[in-house]
Amino acid sequence: MSAEIGVPLRDTFDHQFYTTGFETFGAAAKAAAVQGGMSYETVAASQTDQVLGGSGAAGDLLAGLLIVPATDAPGAVSIKDGAGSAITLFVGGGTYPLPSVIPFFVPLGILSSSGAWKVTTGADVSVVAVGSFT
Repeated sequence: MSAEIGVPLRDTFDHQFYTTGFETFGAAAKAAAVQGGMSYETVAASQTDQVLGGSGAAGDLLAGLLIVPATDAPGAVSIKDGAGSAITLFVGGGTYPLPSVIPFFVPLGILSSSGAWKVTTGADVSVVAVGSFT
């Protein structure tokens, strides 16, 4: 589906969404992105709970993560909303090696409800986080 960035669209189930060029996300996340602007932050391999932004806060938008494996058996990638539990987005390639080491984007479009977004990366995998972070 091709559309101009920021123009509301409807899918076959009549759900409204917006396109940003990287991913689609809902109206609340769109409003946060427009108000705060989008930026990115890099997270090196083997980092634990790296805060996205200067200090991060509830309401920060995490539009998505570009996951960049350095080998065919990288570690996992997870996120946390404030002090919440870890949410694993990529289990890594430890048990079953990856077929290639091509970076891939995980669209999220989610707002923090309890504090700064935090990213944890395993060995041999880095991340570029895209969103609106304070």
